[in-house]
Order: sequence, then structure tokens, then C-alpha cells
Amino acid sequence: MKKNKSPRSPVGVFDSGIGGLTVAKSLFEILPNENIIYLGDTARLPYGTKSKETVIRYSVEITKFLLNKNVKMVVVACNTASSVALQYLRKVSSVPVVGVIKPGSRAAIALTKNCNIGVIGTLGTIQSFAYKTQIHKYERDMNVFSKACSLFVQLAEDGWTDNKIAELIAEEYLNEFKKLKIDTLILGCTHYPILKNTITKVLGKKIQLIDSGEEAAKEVKRLLEQHHILNPQKRPGRHKFYVTDFQKKFKEISERFLGQPIHDVKKVKL
Repeated sequence: MKKNKSPRSPVGVFDSGIGGLTVAKSLFEILPNENIIYLGDTARLPYGTKSKETVIRYSVEITKFLLNKNVKMVVVACNTASSVALQYLRKVSSVPVVGVIKPGSRAAIALTKNCNIGVIGTLGTIQSFAYKTQIHKYERDMNVFSKACSLFVQLAEDGWTDNKIAELIAEEYLNEFKKLKIDTLILGCTHYPILKNTITKVLGKKIQLIDSGEEAAKEVKRLLEQHHILNPQKRPGRHKFYVTDFQKKFKEISERFLGQPIHDVKKVKL
């Protein structure tokens, strides 16, 4: 790590859109004194349907933007980018880069009692086998069952998270997990924590849900402590938000994801 990174430097977070605000929310809760810069690539979302090369190119551009803002760490909140771009980002970055796949995988292994782990995510994340590969790197004897739940993204953005339609769709997607006897489910998309209640209603309370973003936030805290760059300030950190385009209903959706109003938002061209 470069020595010129001050503990007061911000932590940079990026996502393909606004789903990563659930990760930012976890960071705000776990690290309330940290200054945080968030960039949502709303002009080019979703990443889940793009080619690996395109996701890598976008992720490198965003990482360079955050490094120009003098961040002391980069958090890849996007599961798709985490699954394909991390090794490339670490080559261009002068600061640590944290993804969501490793922390989420480790938490699932620690929690499962019967070694049957479910993973839900976008098509891009599921087809990359990123979680399965990571879990098997740590523990060969885990059974990992994966399913793409693409409609969950739209439900989360429309605020249809606790109604009959959400329940029916969740039932359709998740029913097979009951037969597979999973006891742990990784929410492998930043939108999915918004649907926690409905997912629990369908699967039952015995199945533990792993929020990969929340686990990534814990990993960020651990690394900041390890590198002695936790922000020592006693006041709450400053939060800045950047987007590459203002989507319709941006304010309403982003506040639902973050759980609080957003004030400082700027549109940028990468």
C-alpha cells in the first residue's frame, strides 16, 4: 500500500447501478466515521448481461476514477464485477481492492451445519460460478446449488418487495432449494437484501441468509484495522455519491436501498 494514503482518505465503493447502496448502507453502519465515495454506473447498467471483457473495461475505468479521488480502498459492490474483474483491478490499483464474493463465501461456510449452500444472483454472477468456485477453494466437501433470480432486481427497484407478486415469484424461484435441503442462502446480488423478508417467508426462518455486501463491509473494517488506516475522527463520515446517469425515480429507489435520504449526488462522465 502506498504510504501517502491518510486514514482520513475516503473509501471508494462502486456498483453497476444503485443496488450497491445496500453495501454502502452496511459500510455506514459498521464504519460510521469513514468518509465514503460511491459511484453507480447507472448509464451502463446492468453488468449481469454484458461480456466479461466489457465488465472488466468498465470496472477498470471506475477504479481509476475513484483512485483520482484519493481513496484508500476500493470496494467492488457489484457481484458481477467481483466475479470477473478483481484480479485486473488489483493490477491497476495502488490501494487494496475488496469484492463481495470471498466474504460472502466465507460467511456461508462458517454458518452452514449440513454443508448444503444455496446461491442466488443475476445470470452473469451465476454463470460465472464465482461463489461455487470460491467456496470449493476453501472447502471441497460443500454442496453448492445456484440459481439466477433476475426478476428480483426489478421487484426491488419497483418497491414490490413485500406483496403477493413478490411472494409468488420468490416461491417459483426458491421452491427447489427446499427439496435440496439447504440451510444457508447467499444473496449474491446487491438488490436482494431488499427482499429478505419475502425470501424468509418462502424458505422459512431456519435457512440463514448471507448478505454478501454486509460481509464485505466487515472485511473492509478488518483490512482498515490491519493496515492502520481506520479514520480516527469522532464525527460521522462524509458521504458523496456519483452516478453516470440519473435514472427515472433515482431519488426514490436510492433512498429505499440506502434507508436514508441522499443529498450530495453528482453526475459524472467517465
